[in-house]
Amino acid sequence: MNVSTNVPSSGHAEPLAQRLAELRGPAPQRSLNARSLAALAANPGCHRRAVLDAAGVDKSALAARLGRPAPFGQSPFAIARGVIFESRLKADDYAALLEPLRAHLGVPADGGAPVQVPDLLHRSGPAVRADRTVEALARAAADPDAWTLLDHPMLRLDVAGGTAYLEPDAVVVHGGRCTVVEIKSFPVLDGGADPAKVGAAARQAAVYVLALQQAAAALAGRPLATDPYTEQRLPGSPRSSVLLVCPKDFGNRPTAVAVDVRRELATTRRQLGRMTGIGRLLAELPAGADFDLAADEDGVPARSAEELAASVEAVPAAYGPDCLSTCELGFHCRARARCGDRVEQLGRGVRGELGSIRTVTQALVAATTEAVTTEAVTAEATTDAETGPDEAAERLAYAAALRAEALGRIPVAGRA
Repeated sequence: MNVSTNVPSSGHAEPLAQRLAELRGPAPQRSLNARSLAALAANPGCHRRAVLDAAGVDKSALAARLGRPAPFGQSPFAIARGVIFESRLKADDYAALLEPLRAHLGVPADGGAPVQVPDLLHRSGPAVRADRTVEALARAAADPDAWTLLDHPMLRLDVAGGTAYLEPDAVVVHGGRCTVVEIKSFPVLDGGADPAKVGAAARQAAVYVLALQQAAAALAGRPLATDPYTEQRLPGSPRSSVLLVCPKDFGNRPTAVAVDVRRELATTRRQLGRMTGIGRLLAELPAGADFDLAADEDGVPARSAEELAASVEAVPAAYGPDCLSTCELGFHCRARARCGDRVEQLGRGVRGELGSIRTVTQALVAATTEAVTTEAVTAEATTDAETGPDEAAERLAYAAALRAEALGRIPVAGRA
């Protein structure tokens, strides 16, 4: 888990950063990473997650304090396996990693042009590391004949008025362009990998590509292209194809798979662009609302579970069943949706189709009324000749008014 080390002090912070620090309390700030940003981009209408992520709140600890911890997360065995695999790739001057890079990117073999690995100040804070990464990227892009490997660079990404710091595994720069390299521990069997894992890795890598696009545009003094499918061939701009380096079959020998992330990149840009600015969301919070998870010397929490729940409910959420697998607060939001009989528990697709209907009870009433109205309209259509056109039209109009009332649109006028 990435933890930001450049939390501003209380006396010199910008107003927005100071307000976010107050919401978080004395707990360490949990920085946004590509995985959390990909999940956030999948649900841009959730103000609750946007505020908590911007403030760096530990959502797992918050969910546990609320009594509904999320029974999911990355397996510690998978994390350990990934760390071991990456360390093997980068041992002996990146000997194992350079093998798939030669096959897919054309990195020169031994005896050719050496691959430069600049020092990116890994022991410094995110802001310092991000500045150093931009400098290294600019130098590497200025020499089209050189090969440069940026090992764990730090990238900035603007998200809803805030700044997220992201750390890809590696970026290769050559010919004035760069390629994102992601190291994953899931295997490639017979030339193929798990589509779900590849898709998740592609969404994560698309966030890195977007951050590099912003960095290249800033270096060139130009705005980012409005069309997400347009590649700006600027110095240091990333290619839309990323490289996934994974174990081959069941061994530790690496292989690489090129993945085009243009679709994921377009989705990420569109979704992040729809997010409401953090400053506006903070202005709508009631006075005294915070997510302080700290405890005093006796272990007594600074905020009770009821106080934390009130602060959480003060921020609107956009719950959907898929939140259960992507957000630590998914089970809490589901319980609140069930207690409130809200239609969100049925899924975003159903929620959108129901329009102004807000509860499951209203939806059931509307469905029942719809069925009765359909039968009535069918019966009226078969007796038009007997009742006359005026009376049939009146009955059809009344049936339409009943349906409109069930859908919560207009009141029904009394029928004579």
